[in-house]
Amino acid sequence: PSSSGPARSSNSAGPDGRKNIEATLVDSLGNGFAPSNCYGLQNIARCIFEDTDMSGARAALGRYDALLVASHWNAQLLEEATGRRARVIFEGIDTSLFCPAPKSGRMDGETFHVFSGAKVDFRKGHDLTLLAFKKFHETHADAVLVTAWHSPWPQLSAGFKGRLTVALGIGADGMLDIDKWVHQNGLHPQSVIDLGFVPNPLMPSVLREMDVALQPSRVEACTSLPVKEAMACGVPVIAAFNTGMQDLLTDENSIVLRKQARVDDRNGTSTDGWRESDVDEIVAALEFAYERREQARQIGMRSRAWLMEHGRTWQSHANELKQWVLSVH
Repeated sequence: PSSSGPARSSNSAGPDGRKNIEATLVDSLGNGFAPSNCYGLQNIARCIFEDTDMSGARAALGRYDALLVASHWNAQLLEEATGRRARVIFEGIDTSLFCPAPKSGRMDGETFHVFSGAKVDFRKGHDLTLLAFKKFHETHADAVLVTAWHSPWPQLSAGFKGRLTVALGIGADGMLDIDKWVHQNGLHPQSVIDLGFVPNPLMPSVLREMDVALQPSRVEACTSLPVKEAMACGVPVIAAFNTGMQDLLTDENSIVLRKQARVDDRNGTSTDGWRESDVDEIVAALEFAYERREQARQIGMRSRAWLMEHGRTWQSHANELKQWVLSVH
């Protein structure tokens, strides 16, 4: 964003040989805080990270005028590592797109539909979802797990196993073979509906058919867009109370998973603060949503109201971000 019209670049170089941009630069930094090759009049580091190895944070972020994050968990880690306070601006959702509406009737009204989204990986706890749903389905044959687990990068999910017995593979079509994976891990393929790759604008019509959404993430740098999208559609959400999700979940707006165990460092990634949900508590949460559907429905509708009341929309995000960026000197 720029406070003085369109951004212009010059031939001069800023620190470390980076390209000079005559505007305020918001640099998007992830794990490791590697900067872009640009430098602006004012420089803001927007830090979204899960790896809690902060040994290089002070040196990497010292060149920036201000720090921006999307959760108090990330803000706390940065302050402990650098002594600097980061501004927290929460991500939002489009409430004109993601909104409640009656079920279409296209899906079996006698079936209890459990939704699970996000790209498959260890962080999002898809292994915990399958373990819990397998146990739940043993006593609830009328339940179906509806998955939206595909992404444009199937190779990033291939090989994931977590606590499951068999790892996820790629089928002959180049897509994740979800049906084979769930079958190999003890679930009947008919108990799981793989939606394939669903464009985001079509997700509201899927979510409105669901009875509950499940997201037992081990870590969230922000506040989980799939969770907020379900909440905005009035769908009751079961989610893990850890890391960035502590800025979103309450006992009034969700079914909170509070039994959270420590997670050991994994494949060179530091996991201080990551937590793993208890499978039995997930099953109990599914039981609650199944047995007390009207109560769960009310939680879902309260979650929609909570998002609106607390400004968790993209419009609110954009307004707050603009005002703050223009104040950075």
